[in-house]
Amino acid sequence: MTDIQNPASLAERHLLPSGLIHEMRTPLNQIIGYSEMLIEQEPVTSRSGSDLQKVLAAGNQLLALINGNFESVRTLDAHPIVDGEPQDKVIKKEIEIRSQEESKYPPQAARGVESAQGLILVVDDIAANRELLASRLELQGYAVTTAENGREALEKLHTDTFDLVLLDIMMPEIDGYEVLKRLKADEKLQHVPVIMISALSELESVAKCIELGADDYLPKPFNPTLLKARISASLEKKRGHDREILLYEKLQENFKRLQELEQVRDDMTHMIVHDLRTPLSSVISGMETLDIMGDLDSGQRELVQIAIDGGEQLLGIINDLLDVEKVESGAMLLDYVLLDAATLVQSAAARVSSLCADKELLLTNQIPPGLPAFQGDEDKLRRVLVNLLGNAIKFTPPKGGITLDAHFSESDHAVIFSVKESGEGIPAEDIERIFEKFGQVASRQGGRTMSTGLGLTFCKLTVEAHGGTIHVESAPGEGSIFSFTIPIRPVSRV
Repeated sequence: MTDIQNPASLAERHLLPSGLIHEMRTPLNQIIGYSEMLIEQEPVTSRSGSDLQKVLAAGNQLLALINGNFESVRTLDAHPIVDGEPQDKVIKKEIEIRSQEESKYPPQAARGVESAQGLILVVDDIAANRELLASRLELQGYAVTTAENGREALEKLHTDTFDLVLLDIMMPEIDGYEVLKRLKADEKLQHVPVIMISALSELESVAKCIELGADDYLPKPFNPTLLKARISASLEKKRGHDREILLYEKLQENFKRLQELEQVRDDMTHMIVHDLRTPLSSVISGMETLDIMGDLDSGQRELVQIAIDGGEQLLGIINDLLDVEKVESGAMLLDYVLLDAATLVQSAAARVSSLCADKELLLTNQIPPGLPAFQGDEDKLRRVLVNLLGNAIKFTPPKGGITLDAHFSESDHAVIFSVKESGEGIPAEDIERIFEKFGQVASRQGGRTMSTGLGLTFCKLTVEAHGGTIHVESAPGEGSIFSFTIPIRPVSRV
């Protein structure tokens, strides 16, 4: 008689149809499974508990005899090579590994272990197997639904929401392979974890199932703790995926809500700013008229001029905000004409000459002759240069210098304009957001006196609308250089 501790080699085993071996294991699965559950409920010291231990031992002994002395014809009909080794050797190694794994988990170890909740679908064509597995899972704290074939399983999967599927391979009509294929092909079901139910001699079939998308497999008869461990691992994976989906949906919802709030804010800002421009223009106009027609002394004229300058500064901020919103929404049209770099630079410099004179700043133009003409909106690009020059004047100390430069770049095939000043420079943490809408607010909150940042945002959007780029080079105490490119090639009109 064969020693069950030393099973026969594959060459010495008796060949039996795979289906017959499956039929032999089925009642053993029930005997062993129910014995284990009864033992958990009955003290081992009682007479009935002792008898149940004997029944369980006999069932395991019979199972070992089957595993050690019989092999399915399907497995040994051919011996393909798997990872450089004959398939029969690979299967034998896998059997030994799984046997060692199960030996680490005695059935009684499952007693008293708390289980995570979840709804599990058990699919098996044999009623006794379904009932046994369902009973085992319910004892571990899970909710269980059963299906007696693949067709019923697919129907229930489309009706209810399951956390896990335990799927038998050998079933009539629609077998486990086909159910797994359909489940993984369904976008709504493909993330439901699937653990295949298999006899030990069907390991090659299990490998195929893993390739088709199964998460794991369980051999019959089931080791209670091994069963629990694999189900818990698969459920935890499913919960992680569910958390990711919920988080993504929440982010999408928050993002949509944020967009709606931003739209409301922008609409309100536009309405308020637009409505402010008309009365502010009237105030400035009235103050200018008062300065011309009124019989004012020098002190009064100075106060009126201060009011006019403040009003024009505020009007400039309002116009910047409206222009930025137009560019962002695509409502601003660019009027393309053929432009000369030297003429554009001289025109911008003339606009700020009085500001330079007030601070005794030296504004130097370095424009080489022969720069190629380019297409652009003259008014918008002049405003870009005036904004950059205005910033340079603001941050350059009295009697300092500002350089306005333009040159042609062959590599970029573009005219590059730059404004260099010798002011306090820009901290590194502010450079990244300096062109953002209201990007300088944080800098102001940090104690640095800076503008709203709308002018630089206008510059960035206008340059990009022309197909160019803008950037700044700066360091604290070393001043700043703002540069932007305007391509020579014709661009599509916005």
